[in-house]
Amino acid sequence: MPKQITKQSKKYDIFFRIRIFDDSGHFVGKGRIELLENIGKFGSITRAAAEMKMSYRQAWQMVEDMNEITASLLVEKILGGKGGGGAKLTVKGEKVIKVFHQIEDDLEHFSRQLAKKIKF
Repeated sequence: MPKQITKQSKKYDIFFRIRIFDDSGHFVGKGRIELLENIGKFGSITRAAAEMKMSYRQAWQMVEDMNEITASLLVEKILGGKGGGGAKLTVKGEKVIKVFHQIEDDLEHFSRQLAKKIKF
């Protein structure tokens, strides 16, 4: 009689990529959240863009797009002076980051539960 081979059960994962849209189009995803976080960290769109290896123009366009879509600004420019200008996150910008990460955490928990159902 042939020997029966038993295979070890594999573990599977499910991953989601989050993009939040509104009626007018793309609003925010992981890249834009990273840009907002870097602006908060460095106080500068230029430094935030450089950190992400992106042009200032592209970063500024993303900021303008996000600011236009929301009811209030996410990023405010600080006009130059003796020490130069910069940018800062508004309370609304910080909230967008926080809510995005909460959604990520919720989806990660949900995906772990779903992955347990996979039996191939």
